[in-house]
Amino acid sequence: MPFSTGSNARIRTNLASELAYNALSMAGREVTTNQLRLSTGKRINNAADDVAGYITSRALIARNTTIKQSINIVGDANNVANISMDALESVNEMLTIIKENTATASSGVMGTDEKVALAKASFRMIQQIQTIVDSTVFGGRQLLDGNYDANFFVGTNAVHDLITINLDLTSDNNDFNVTSGNIDLNALGVTSFGGVTNLDLKAYNNITSDDLGIFDNDVIGVTLKSLADAIDNVNKVAAYLGGMSNRLTSQEDILRSQLVNYKAAISRIEDTDVAKAQLDLIKNQFLQQASLTSLSQSNANPQDFIQLIRS
Repeated sequence: MPFSTGSNARIRTNLASELAYNALSMAGREVTTNQLRLSTGKRINNAADDVAGYITSRALIARNTTIKQSINIVGDANNVANISMDALESVNEMLTIIKENTATASSGVMGTDEKVALAKASFRMIQQIQTIVDSTVFGGRQLLDGNYDANFFVGTNAVHDLITINLDLTSDNNDFNVTSGNIDLNALGVTSFGGVTNLDLKAYNNITSDDLGIFDNDVIGVTLKSLADAIDNVNKVAAYLGGMSNRLTSQEDILRSQLVNYKAAISRIEDTDVAKAQLDLIKNQFLQQASLTSLSQSNANPQDFIQLIRS
């Protein structure tokens, strides 16, 4: 803090001038700081501006960066769920057609040739189911082959531990609530399709005029029930994915809300109050001008005492 001195009758040390110079330096520094804050829009441009605020704002900025990445990852997880649900909807449609054909074949008015034709038409749908399973891919991995299981990073807690959401499409996932405890949608690769024991869809291709197989009057009722159970199981998997999609959508909404709120907090801590900074700038510019005037006057004071020597 500067103090004024009572005696100015000394010319070797011009204390008044030095005090005015110090005041000018401080005012100039404040003017520079105000101009920097106005030009950058930031109150905290380095740690010296606000030590505690700097730590808090940088921590929030780092967390916001993590949240932005989490939003992208949650979006990827939702894409997996939606792609899988769409594929399962197609599988459901194929199974419904197969069931309709089977029900038609059970009619007493159907001849052997008609039944064989319905079986072959159904097998084309079965081949399409396998194509759907094989072609449902995301990130280089098949989604419906019974092996897909992935954890998706959706955030961190207070001690920076990862928080993840698991998307499990493995065939033995208990969350599917399938009675048999296992569901496999590889239509051409298993003998218990869709979690239904002994439902071998390849048998549709084995039906001939000489051997109606699963279209025989004695077993076609069992075939229809098995298809109905398979459709129910496929719907259960779709329901699981629907629930996961809703959860992921909720998580994405939360993350976006947090992102905005953290940005608001960072702005409150770090950004410049332009109106206040402008007022401070004007004040310090006045002080700078006053200090210049005082410095000029202080430098002129010793000249008055030189007159005494000359006298």
